[in-house]
Amino acid sequence: MTSPLRSVRRAPVQRRSTLRVERMLDAAAGLLDEVGTEGLTTSGIARAAGVSVGSLYQFFPDKHAVVEALARRSFARFSRRLAALETPGWEQAVDAVVDLYVAFSRDEPGFQVLSFGGPVVGLRALDPQHDNNAVVAHALGQVVGEVDLPDDVLRLAVEIGDAILALAFRRDPAGDPALVAEAKTAVKAYLHAKLR
Repeated sequence: MTSPLRSVRRAPVQRRSTLRVERMLDAAAGLLDEVGTEGLTTSGIARAAGVSVGSLYQFFPDKHAVVEALARRSFARFSRRLAALETPGWEQAVDAVVDLYVAFSRDEPGFQVLSFGGPVVGLRALDPQHDNNAVVAHALGQVVGEVDLPDDVLRLAVEIGDAILALAFRRDPAGDPALVAEAKTAVKAYLHAKLR
């Protein structure tokens, strides 16, 4: 069962507080990779961040709120890299998006657990109005903007790619290259069919 969206108790205002929250999120990301969601605790996050548990509770009501904030931060980082992509056509854009997603999954601490670890993050952690894959589909639509595709088509393309990439990372922590290639093929084949 996924946790409902929990808002941050208070947003950091001062630079010092912002840096402290970033340390907490960095610590949570490292712990997710190390101990998984079952082993993640607020006291463990605080200890790894070098802050008191009370300091963590000033900003987050529980570990689920920390994980959701971490997911939003990771998606924001991914989105910035996604927005910087320049490709000559939509097929190259699909390849570039999959490659970026794979590289990000390898490099961003905690991202594999957040993405492929089951219902770790609430379904609406990225945006309270839309579920997470709808937000990702919108971002994909910005990259493949040369073709006009309905939101549902982009959403299904994301779901297809996500399912295959999840399997790729279950088979190999770095992402099975053969399955990464299959994700690209499957998404492009689906979009080709919809563009006819």
